[in-house]
Amino acid sequence: MVETAARRAPRIHTEWLEAAPPALRFAFYGDREARAAAAPVWGTDFSEAACRAAANESRAALWLGPDEYLLLDFTAEAAAAGGVPPAESAIFGALEAALGALPHALVDVSHRQFALEVRGPHAARILSGACPLDLDLQAFPVGMCTRTVLAKAEIVLWRTRESAFHLEAWRSFAGYVCGLLGEIASEYYPPAR
Repeated sequence: MVETAARRAPRIHTEWLEAAPPALRFAFYGDREARAAAAPVWGTDFSEAACRAAANESRAALWLGPDEYLLLDFTAEAAAAGGVPPAESAIFGALEAALGALPHALVDVSHRQFALEVRGPHAARILSGACPLDLDLQAFPVGMCTRTVLAKAEIVLWRTRESAFHLEAWRSFAGYVCGLLGEIASEYYPPAR
């Protein structure tokens, strides 16, 4: 029997940085017809506008490229799993059933990633310390999302509120991403002595 390695997201809670709650994550590839079939099951639409997220309180679909989305599920099923998905989650099975024979790809990537929330009045400046994007509110408004880099780590960045960002990164980069953000943030939030 193959055992799944226990991979945990960093335990962080500061006034400007916090580990996001457990989530199920799916990489989804599908054309307009596949998205139309998946949307009622997923519970939110799929944005047809580039670099935009469609979300409700428990699920999100982040546009990453033509016909490519990152699906995030923050429901009780994800929380109960503690960030480690069950072998076959109910939502995964429901999506596959709805998609049927339509051309698509749906891959569970929950083990691969962790998420952080970077928030507060300096959130955009902290991220700009290592991210090449213009994160000004006019250039990167609420609801915008994209795949980019944070120094040497590939990330998915989603602005959820004016002063808050959801950041997805691979678990193997957890120490690097958190350490880098902490170093940049020390300019705005000096360590207590």
